[in-house]
Amino acid sequence: MDESTGAAREWREVAGKLFDGRFRLLDPMRRKFVDRQVDSANEIVEFDLQDVRDADILLVNYNKPSIGTSMEVFYAAHDLGKFVVAFSPFEYKDCSPWMARYCTKIVPSLEDAVSYITTHFPD
Repeated sequence: MDESTGAAREWREVAGKLFDGRFRLLDPMRRKFVDRQVDSANEIVEFDLQDVRDADILLVNYNKPSIGTSMEVFYAAHDLGKFVVAFSPFEYKDCSPWMARYCTKIVPSLEDAVSYITTHFPD
């Protein structure tokens, strides 16, 4: 939320290159919804939740507080028991307790997150 479209897409494109086709990626940016439009708000949430249900692992860019990201992380980890790997510039002491609790792993960079996932989920 409130991330420029370019920045939101950029890290996902880099992740796709780093994963090098080893995983099928579900990119929520593939949809053309616009945040804060009343007629699309329910669709945004429902499609995002469906992506979480369809995913085996969540890769999260935790570069700033986000209600939507936090809710997706909670849903994935708490309700569905999924692994959530986040990358973040925050030191542990600066992370939200909710993100620290419900992210399986928080690492400092996207490259570290991709390495963690490919090491622990090789197939």
